[in-house]
Amino acid sequence: MDTLLLFLLVVFVAVFATAMMISLQLVPNVVRGRLERETGYTNQDPASEGAVSPWVQTITRLSRPLSSLSLPAEGWEDSLLRRRFMNAGYRNSRAPLLFFAAKTILTFALPGLFLLLPFAPDGLANGKMMLPTLIVLAGVGYIIPNLVLEWLISKRQREVFESFPDAIDLMTVCVEAGLGLDAALARVGDEIELQSKILADELHLVTLELRAGSSRERALRNLALRTGVEEIDALAAMLIQADRFGTSIADSLRVHSDGLRTKRRQRAEEAGAKIPTKLLFPLIFCIFPAMMLVLLGPAVINIYRVLLPTLAGH
Repeated sequence: MDTLLLFLLVVFVAVFATAMMISLQLVPNVVRGRLERETGYTNQDPASEGAVSPWVQTITRLSRPLSSLSLPAEGWEDSLLRRRFMNAGYRNSRAPLLFFAAKTILTFALPGLFLLLPFAPDGLANGKMMLPTLIVLAGVGYIIPNLVLEWLISKRQREVFESFPDAIDLMTVCVEAGLGLDAALARVGDEIELQSKILADELHLVTLELRAGSSRERALRNLALRTGVEEIDALAAMLIQADRFGTSIADSLRVHSDGLRTKRRQRAEEAGAKIPTKLLFPLIFCIFPAMMLVLLGPAVINIYRVLLPTLAGH
């Protein structure tokens, strides 16, 4: 009984903490919104250091000892994982601390919760399968943050890819109207914000790098590195070559935009062609049994009530 109460208490605390964090993150602050509308002041970008919620700062401070167990001591700045964080849009220094703290907590929390389960099967909890089960749960807890990070990266890259052809069209119009490439990037960053805030932020970062004195080639390479989208890398290489050899930037942008639209249409057609295959298993296991039950259920009941007693001679 004590183990059951302890398990229920742990589940209650975990669910309550998760619900509170989600509500604090997603529910808008009405008072803050009214103050921002009255004063015209808005917070900084969420990816910056100063625009982090107090509860995120508290979690970061508490998770620092745990994250130190998994955070690499050296080589982090040039690591592939840091590049993946940039591809997911997390440039904050707190992101790796929370990531590795989550990996450490889940690695030990899932086996601990399994040991506290009052209804765990005896063959797993007390038999020879206990140690392999704990190892598998620890591995699952260690991998879950990686899966979440990959999902965030794919979601962000998909939005960037779908909005990128429109941004190139705007850039083509700006270049043909007489603007330079740097001014065109700044103008497109302002206009594309209505469609994709992520792409607008990335273009604003390119503009800031150019204003800070960075070369155009380095700024475009950094854009491709931050997004991780192959099409942006190809655009950066094309713009660098056009600038180096003196070819028409507008013609190059138009050709690249047509290629991106063709690729986007092909991806949509590919996703549409996969729909029948994806619907096959839900149809077989979910919809067809319900249909057979509705269609044949009354007939089976009548056969059981009328025909079988008649055949038996009653």
